[in-house]
Amino acid sequence: MTDRFPKHVFAEGEEPDARLTLANERTFLAWIRTSLALLAGAVAVHTPALDLDGWVKTTASLCLLAAAGLAITQSWTRWRATERAIRTGGPLPGFGGPVMLASVVGVLIVGVAVGVIVVAVR
Repeated sequence: MTDRFPKHVFAEGEEPDARLTLANERTFLAWIRTSLALLAGAVAVHTPALDLDGWVKTTASLCLLAAAGLAITQSWTRWRATERAIRTGGPLPGFGGPVMLASVVGVLIVGVAVGVIVVAVR
């Protein structure tokens, strides 16, 4: 039995090649970095410097906050599933999280572009 956290992940399977575990850790940290960037974007969108309607700023900020929450959640669940797969020799997890995150950001980009066009037409 191991004393490493989370025990339910490290208690399964065999100890893998360290390079695989470190690569998985780098991916986890990349997801964390992405979530921090999305959080910074949520704050930046809600500044008075942008000439957008208040509802556009609020909606964009909330979407970015939701995307940051999705990225944080995805970072943990994906790390755990990948680590378990590496240790047990099972299949690697699917690609659902990045697709969902890209969809949220794509909808946000379209929404802000519409907001900018509405302000420009006025």
